[in-house]
Amino acid sequence: VQLQASGGGLVQTGGSLRLACAASGRAFSHYAVGWFRQTPGRERVYVAAISWSEGSPYYADSVKGRFTISRDDAVDTVYLQMNRLKPEDSAVYYCAASQYLTGFRLRFGASYDYWGQGTLVTVSS
Repeated sequence: VQLQASGGGLVQTGGSLRLACAASGRAFSHYAVGWFRQTPGRERVYVAAISWSEGSPYYADSVKGRFTISRDDAVDTVYLQMNRLKPEDSAVYYCAASQYLTGFRLRFGASYDYWGQGTLVTVSS
């Protein structure tokens, strides 16, 4: 499956952005999808994930209550709605997918087989 992340941009503190991860390939509904972010010189960090079966959302503590992950399997797209953005949310955001991935492994980048190219989010103070 191929992933295309989009929706990044420049926004002021407190603003909102919606990222999209569009997939091409078969049976996207069978794939769990995660969002990760990375800043220069640092490791990629887990942000949120959504399961492939019930579509259950999971969040890192740093974004809980501000970000919402959702999926629309009819258009093979996963969204990350980001509200009340902070300067520390600035990063390149990547989406990733893996078939039938569940449980605690959703939080680890090594669990994912497919990655998008990343989209840059910049939050100005």
